[in-house]
Amino acid sequence: MRRRAAFTLVELLVVIAIIGVMVGLLLPAVQAARESARSMSCKNNLHQISLAVDMFVNANGCYPPARYQPRPGDPPSLSCGGSETTWLVRIMPYAEAKNMEQLWDYSISYANHPEDVRTRTLPMYCCPSRRSAGDAKGQGNLVNGGTIWITLPCGCKYPIGGGGTASGAVGDYGANHGDLSPGSSGLPTDFNYGGNGTGIIISSRANCMNGVPVGWQDRISQRHVLDGLSNTMLVGEMHVPIGKLGQSPQDAFIFNGDNLYNMARIGGPTVPIATDLRGEGNDLVRWGSWHGGYCHFAVADGSVRAINANIDTDTLGRLCNRGDGQPIADQE
Repeated sequence: MRRRAAFTLVELLVVIAIIGVMVGLLLPAVQAARESARSMSCKNNLHQISLAVDMFVNANGCYPPARYQPRPGDPPSLSCGGSETTWLVRIMPYAEAKNMEQLWDYSISYANHPEDVRTRTLPMYCCPSRRSAGDAKGQGNLVNGGTIWITLPCGCKYPIGGGGTASGAVGDYGANHGDLSPGSSGLPTDFNYGGNGTGIIISSRANCMNGVPVGWQDRISQRHVLDGLSNTMLVGEMHVPIGKLGQSPQDAFIFNGDNLYNMARIGGPTVPIATDLRGEGNDLVRWGSWHGGYCHFAVADGSVRAINANIDTDTLGRLCNRGDGQPIADQE
């Protein structure tokens, strides 16, 4: 009688081991392919945002203000505002989302808008390596027009002050507000006050009527980009630490103009691109991505570039400053 051929236990274990090795070799390739696709999608988001900004410039003759922010010591005609919405709302009509933009009122506080308005966002505001538009929501507490979140050691979110908790959209792309050359020492000349930013989409003082913003004062146009549109950043990826998605201040409401780090970043000496993906603290104002050593930027000429996260900080500062007159070294 013929005996049926069969696997021995040893042969079966060898086959399983071979399959395991093959899967182990294939997984990194699959993950790399997926990340490559996410990276391309991220670049496309930045390209779409830069196109919307360009159309805003064509329609208004200047770049949108990052937010309203008064400067200490200015007259009452320039001293209102500071908690209204941001540039990411203003460009919505040029991203086929005029119906969403019309729900916002630029003269009132972010906190005074309904929750369904604050939580709506656009897919192009979200890097797919971090989240989708459906996940781009955080919980916070609105106090006097501001946003205050604290997270206890237990991981619990705890609101402080009155006003109750609220939801708002979060996101991944920030405006280039410039470098630190104006200063950051508590003076009216500091980089975060209206008109002081050296970038392109900067905080601006509001034109006030009866204490209410009715427009903005500090208007940056293409003629102010003295270093050239191809040598100046427009928008880039904001650093958000791993494990902090949806948690302020590391990942705050992008439509809330009460803090600069909600929707803008700076770069240069002492403010490099973040390389520690878990970095917190002073990393609030840094650029940074989850793309493994590179950070994507839309340049003012409309191009999108992947910049090495270890770029020399002097070069980074020159790319962020619209008019320092300094040459740009190798950006890779």
